[in-house]
Amino acid sequence: MTRPGPAAEGLMISPIKNGTVIDHITSGEALNVLKIIGITGTTTESVSVATNVSSNKTGKKDIVKIANRELCKEEMDRIALIAPRVSINIIREFKVYAKRGVERPEFLLGVVRCPNPGCITNAHEPISSRFEVLPHGLHCMYCDWLITNDITGHMI
Repeated sequence: MTRPGPAAEGLMISPIKNGTVIDHITSGEALNVLKIIGITGTTTESVSVATNVSSNKTGKKDIVKIANRELCKEEMDRIALIAPRVSINIIREFKVYAKRGVERPEFLLGVVRCPNPGCITNAHEPISSRFEVLPHGLHCMYCDWLITNDITGHMI
């Protein structure tokens, strides 16, 4: 019986002609990255996801490929909330056109819903949520509520 060679053990995701590759995602966070940028099973993007892929730097990582879509700065900022060490590669004609890191934003406006039912942003007023991004979570600028877990569960 022969064992598969290194090529057979490699990553088996098709290259994309144009789009975005999000690499070096913390292992287990790929689906949260998709959620945080609004990609769900009901959207039309063609997406490839690899989880728990071997990585020389971190041991394991996740990778997401999104065909025919380049992420905007706001989407990259959102990703930084849960995966601060990712690299984002813009692909054009099968080649890396640009490679970027992400930066945690100082504030999020209209991105996260405050879990406090008494917050003015939940009172059907024409006001967007505003959160300060802290090292240990998100702080609502209106009611002082602090979100410290599952940020993706509060995305608008």
